Amino acid sequence: MIIISGVLYVDADDRAGYLDGCREAVELARAAPGCLDFAVSADLVEPGRINVYERWESGEDVERFRGAGPEPAQAARIRDAEVMRYVISGVEAP
Repeated sequence: MIIISGVLYVDADDRAGYLDGCREAVELARAAPGCLDFAVSADLVEPGRINVYERWESGEDVERFRGAGPEPAQAARIRDAEVMRYVISGVEAP
């Protein structure tokens, strides 16, 4: 299992528009083979912060969906980012 998690930072006054532009990608990801969860959401405390969470069955599923990555215009709106890929070897209930 692969988890991709982290934060993106955009201009605070652009966050709603940026998230609106992510809607189609979220819908496509959730329908993609191997996607277990995919969410991009506004942070409740920091006005320019966007939280990213993805859970996939395998790295191959992630790569198949990703392709070339975000559109250049969308990527240019990101001021900073800290997103990591985690390879999970086991899962259990808390």
